[in-house]
Amino acid sequence: MSVPETSPQPRVYFQTPAGTTEEPETPVRKQGRVTVKYDRKELRKRLNLEEWIIDQLTDLYDCEEEAIPELEIDVDELLDMPSDVERAARVKDLLVDCFKPTEDFISELLDKIRGMQKLSTPQKK
Repeated sequence: MSVPETSPQPRVYFQTPAGTTEEPETPVRKQGRVTVKYDRKELRKRLNLEEWIIDQLTDLYDCEEEAIPELEIDVDELLDMPSDVERAARVKDLLVDCFKPTEDFISELLDKIRGMQKLSTPQKK
């Protein structure tokens, strides 16, 4: 089998202008686009909430994370709802095929999302 010859990619070299000395720059840590758009603290809260939800669902369904039935608890959707009664009903509908009691989970979930900010999808420009 013959290996086709590949031409090496051209390289770009940057030269320091004459008369300047190159000093090593101290790296400045920039916040990523997501953490600029959203508050880092709010993202951390959301991540912690999602991990808590997964832990609770594995207990409720008595299975590993991969075996949890396909369901999506959309926190933003819940935050859009006008009352806890509607939020609780929505989550209860999502957990319809769970045979363990879900009231404690729903109550704790509603307590945890109270006061959270909605994370809207970033608009493409």
